[in-house]
Parts: sequence; C-alpha cells; structure tokens
Amino acid sequence: MENELFTEADIEEDEEEQEQDEEYDTEYKRSLKWNPELGDFVRDSSNRLVECDGYEAYAIWCYKMVQTKRDVHMAYMEEVSGNDLGVDLDGIEQEDDRETVESMLERGYREALMVNPRTESVSDFVFDWEGDSVTCSFRVSAVDWDETVQISI
Repeated sequence: MENELFTEADIEEDEEEQEQDEEYDTEYKRSLKWNPELGDFVRDSSNRLVECDGYEAYAIWCYKMVQTKRDVHMAYMEEVSGNDLGVDLDGIEQEDDRETVESMLERGYREALMVNPRTESVSDFVFDWEGDSVTCSFRVSAVDWDETVQISI
C-alpha cells in the first residue's frame, strides 16, 4: 500500500484555486483614495474615507510602490506578502557614472512595478540631472487600460 501525502484530486483542486487567484488578482478593485501630497487617505466633508475606482487604485499602488524601499518594511517582504515589494536601489549611492545610476533606477522601478499582474510595461524613462541629484519620470501601461500612469520621482 502506497502512502500518498496528497491525492490527485487535492493537486487538481490546488491548481484550480491558483488559477482563480491569478484571475482575481488581475481585476481592478476599488479602494480608498490616496492623496500623495498629504501622504494620507482622502476624506469627505463628513470626515469619511473616500473610495476610488480600480484604475485609480492601481495608479495609487504604482505611486506608492516606487516610493517603498525593498526589504525595509517587514509587511512588504516576500515571506509575509508573497512578493518582494518595493524598489531595490542598494549601492546606487556609491555609483559615480550617470549611465549606471540611470540603469539601476530603471531596473529598480521596472522590477518593483512588474510584480503586479496588472502591469503591462514600464517605459519612456526620462532622467533630469541637477548636480549630483537626479529626478526620474516614466510611464506605466496597465493591462486592459487605454491610459498610462505618469510617475515622477
């Protein structure tokens, strides 16, 4: 008699659940509206939280993700969230070459945003240097959405 840890039915059930989770994960779900200037949720005149549609929620997620440093906050670590969330820019301060810095920024922002199954592409990077400081802007295209999210950091 063979001892099996999982039956074939269990394995098929797990695969079906995984497919459903992936399907669910690509939908644009409404959420709470975020004000990036205030760094807080938007409230109405009665001090109630204001909702936004799924597309705006995705844009907010993009904005917040590029501002989050990877492996700094426990809630965003892979062991907790299932994904390594945030931007990994370790070692960028030691780089003197502008091309290397731009390449590291592009890779870091792209990797941070592509963990979301709604993200189709991250492109059109523009870098503006002022002395040793750099600002970066780029576009994020989402699946099944005609508009793009413009991010400037």
